[in-house]
Amino acid sequence: MPSKLFLNPLMLMQRSSLMAHSSATSNKADTIQCEDLMRGGSKSFFAASRVLPKRVRNPAIALYAFCRLMDDIVDEGGEDIRIIQTLQQRLDLIYEGNPVDVPADRALAKVVVQYKIPKTLLEALLEGFEWDKLGRRYNSIEDLYDYAARVAGTVGAMMALIMGTRQQVPLARACELGLAMQLTNIARDVGEDARNGRLYLPLNWMREEGIDPDAWLQNPIFTPQIARVVDRVLQTADMLYQRSQSGIAQLPRDCRAAIYGARLVYAQIGRQIEKQDLDSVSQRAIVSGTKKKLLMLKALSAVIHVGRVKANEEPIEAIQYLVEAVPYEDPYAHYAGNLEQRMVWVINTLEKAERHRLARMQPSYPTKSF
Repeated sequence: MPSKLFLNPLMLMQRSSLMAHSSATSNKADTIQCEDLMRGGSKSFFAASRVLPKRVRNPAIALYAFCRLMDDIVDEGGEDIRIIQTLQQRLDLIYEGNPVDVPADRALAKVVVQYKIPKTLLEALLEGFEWDKLGRRYNSIEDLYDYAARVAGTVGAMMALIMGTRQQVPLARACELGLAMQLTNIARDVGEDARNGRLYLPLNWMREEGIDPDAWLQNPIFTPQIARVVDRVLQTADMLYQRSQSGIAQLPRDCRAAIYGARLVYAQIGRQIEKQDLDSVSQRAIVSGTKKKLLMLKALSAVIHVGRVKANEEPIEAIQYLVEAVPYEDPYAHYAGNLEQRMVWVINTLEKAERHRLARMQPSYPTKSF
């Protein structure tokens, strides 16, 4: 019989070290490939991600790369709805810890475990992609919120989790920032979507302007009536950007500049559309690289004050189920991490204590009887 091989403690340590080195090398290679995918596909996110702290940047890139990959697969899949089932199977494998041997899948499998990302969020994103595949249209802005919650609000929620935020209020604001960005995308891509047979503008707004959606889609041209619909979409997005401000202020300090920068860059797309007389049918609004850099510098230099959330800022109904999908955990109960992460945690803990102190100092007034 072959003799058994006994490993002494030194050999076990050496083997463990080699395995850890191999895993770290594989993780780095996956991150680089995910980053290459993002650099070519999502320039606005890539610009903002450069300001994210490293602890957030790499998992965020893994998340965005997988979302981008799913989006591309859906777009390239033609009319075959079965592609959604294939993506669901890949998602199932990720949550089983046995991802498809693709860098984006492998990277995301680690992220969902480390940051406890509920599967509900990614399944909602996939449902939004399915709506795209089915050519679904949206009669009202509330219906459009339902769509935007799935394809963008989910990403906002997952980014908040990666940054270390699990409280309901900032989660809701993160989802609504995603809604604002998606509405900006819709306002920017009216002509491009129409030429691909897609229509995301609220149908009732079009009809109020005397536009027959089906007839317009057959001959998508820019008119003053379409301009007014685009303007309403941008105004709605601006309202959501404003709501997001209080949520950004409640993020960890080292993440605020990047998210604020992304908010500024996306909102600037709306300003560019306005400069082009709201014509997003015959032309596409583009924010120059120089302007993006200036906006990111503005975000870095801006002081975002931590304040109390206004009582009337109830979550948009469409994103409520995303917020409720995240089990609440007090991020300040305990913390482990490297020196930089612990320092950030201490600062955030002190800020939380200060917010609670200020809240207790707020004067209370008796309720008036009429």
